[in-house]
Amino acid sequence: MPPIAQYTERPASGSKSQFQAGHKIPIQHLEKPGLQSDMDDPKPCSTHIPTEDGGYQTYKAAGKLEGKRAIITGGDSGIGRATAILFAMEGASSLIVYLPSEESDAQETKKRVEEAGQQCHLMAIDIRKKENCKKIVDTALQKMGGVEILVNNAAFQDMLSDISELDEEQWEKTFDTNIHSFFYLSKYSLPHMKQGSTIINCSSVNPYIGRGDLLDYTSTKGAIVAFTRALSNQQVKKGIRVNCVCPGPIWTPLIPSTMQTSAMEQFHSVPIGRPGQPSEVGTCFVFLASQDSSYISGQCLHPNGGIMVNG
Repeated sequence: MPPIAQYTERPASGSKSQFQAGHKIPIQHLEKPGLQSDMDDPKPCSTHIPTEDGGYQTYKAAGKLEGKRAIITGGDSGIGRATAILFAMEGASSLIVYLPSEESDAQETKKRVEEAGQQCHLMAIDIRKKENCKKIVDTALQKMGGVEILVNNAAFQDMLSDISELDEEQWEKTFDTNIHSFFYLSKYSLPHMKQGSTIINCSSVNPYIGRGDLLDYTSTKGAIVAFTRALSNQQVKKGIRVNCVCPGPIWTPLIPSTMQTSAMEQFHSVPIGRPGQPSEVGTCFVFLASQDSSYISGQCLHPNGGIMVNG
């Protein structure tokens, strides 16, 4: 087998490689919710992981999810897209969920999943409504015949410096998107899951550091950690594992569509010295979805660039 090719990214505003210390994201601002196709180069990586020398290579699959079926919210771009593609490389089909305005990104994810040899079903729907969460699970059962993996990944955030600026409508929208949908999708999926099935929730580093300019977002992400641990204690006796991924600064469309310039300028300020890529978080989801994590439940993985956290 020939060696896997090494690639060098085009420069942004720092190191030439997205995987070398010193790399900085290009500063830009997009309309919410933000499309990955509209992001400046270098765009987020979905299938490449770093080599020891700061270059990168294509993720090496090993059939860890052969025949599995997954629901992935926020699957059109960023971490959700990377997860859907890496799942496909490992043998899993998926139903990805996204907003209607993200259709073009979703079509690209579908194309990438199908290139990996698996099916990708699309569903544009608002997950803030519980009846829509029920429709998602029903559609997954209809299209794929079952579901073994639920990835609760979709999220909303908007930066505000003080609680006085945070209106009730945004607070409710953030909770409806970031935690209430996790409850409904888990509740409606679990009756169709069996031993070996997994639920993986996406939280954040923010509840561990208490980020003040994302008060509502940070609050929901803390709730996700607690929800994960409590649900795990309920379901582990059935052989269903529930875990959580708590990313640090990861280069996704959420960043240019919601973050202020000053925050983006500090986006690389972690011990590793660079932002993370969706592919690096997607590998965490692969691990937690597979039997490689057979003795892990109720836990949080922290792909955060070396930030020290408790929990």
